[in-house]
Amino acid sequence: MFPIHDDTPRTNGRPYVNYGLIAINIIIFIYEAIITSYFSNIGNLFSNYGAVPNLILSGQNLVSLFSSMFMHGSIAHLLGNMFFLYVFGDNLEDRFGHYKYLMLYLLWGIIASFAHSIYAISTGSGDVPAIGASGAISGVLGAYLIFFPHAKIHTIIFAFFITTVRIPALAYIPFWFIMQLIFALIGQSGGVAYLAHIGGFLAGVGTAYFWKFFSHIFNGPSVVNSKIDKMSQYQPLKNDLPDTDVSPEIIIGNGFMDIIIQARGIHMDANIQTEFDNSTNILSVQISEFNKTYSIPIPNINNSVLKISSVSVLNGVIKIRLEYEQ
Repeated sequence: MFPIHDDTPRTNGRPYVNYGLIAINIIIFIYEAIITSYFSNIGNLFSNYGAVPNLILSGQNLVSLFSSMFMHGSIAHLLGNMFFLYVFGDNLEDRFGHYKYLMLYLLWGIIASFAHSIYAISTGSGDVPAIGASGAISGVLGAYLIFFPHAKIHTIIFAFFITTVRIPALAYIPFWFIMQLIFALIGQSGGVAYLAHIGGFLAGVGTAYFWKFFSHIFNGPSVVNSKIDKMSQYQPLKNDLPDTDVSPEIIIGNGFMDIIIQARGIHMDANIQTEFDNSTNILSVQISEFNKTYSIPIPNINNSVLKISSVSVLNGVIKIRLEYEQ
C-alpha cells in the first residue's frame, strides 16, 4: 500500500518547510551521486555522515544525528520517504506552524536515531551507519494519527491488479506501525532500521498528545469564554440532529474559524446553502444532495461578529470559513 495524497485541507497557507525538507533531501541525494561517481564509492561518505550507533551513544560525531536524516542510499529509498513526507507532513506544518514543525521534525529524527542505536548495539551491529529520513517521517505519521485520525488516505494497492482506495488514517497508520513491530520482532532487517521507525513514531504520538492537551500554554487561549478555552484547535462538535452522518470539526485561527465537515460521497459541485445567525451563534448548513440541514453551534469569540467568507468542497470534505475582526 502506497499513499499518494490525503483529503485533509490546509488552512494556513503553503507548507514551505515541508517543501524545503523534500528539496534538501533531493539536493543532498544528487550531491551524493556526484561525489561518489554514482554511488560506486559510498562507504566513506556514510561512515562520516551517517549515524554510527557506537559513536552516537559514546557522545561522538553527534552532528551525524542531523546529517544522517538527509542522506539516502538509493533512488527508491529517497522517493519512498519523500512521498510519505509529502502526503503527511503538510498538515502537521499547518497545525504546528513553520518553525515548530521544523524543530519537531528534527527532534523526531534524533529520537529515532537513538532508538535505533540502542537496538543496533544490542544486536552487535553498532558499527553500521544508519541513514535516511524515515525515522523523522515516522514521527510525522505518529503525530498525524493523533491529529487527523479520520482523514482519508488515497492509497495505491498493488496485488493481482493495481487500484486506488481511500483508507482512514485510523486504519492505515496503525497497520503500518504493526508491520514495523512485526519485522522488528522477527529480526527482518534487510537494511531497514525498524527500531528507528518505532522510536520516531512513538515520539510523534507523544508530541501530538502533549500538544493537544497543553498547546494553550504556549499559544495562549484562542477565546475568552472559559469553556471554549479548553477546546483543542481541532475538536469535534456535536450536531443537534440525531441522524447526522457527518462529523463537524472546528479550527480556530487568527481572524478566522474553519468548520470542517466530512461528507462521504458529496460531489464538488454540490449545492450547499449556509447561513450564520450571530444572535444564536448557530451555523445552518443545507446540503441538497443529502436532503438534510445541519445546525452547528459555533463558539463565541470575544463577542465578535462572524460572517461566512467562503464555502468549498474537496475530496468529500466541506470547508466553511467564518471570519471575524480581532
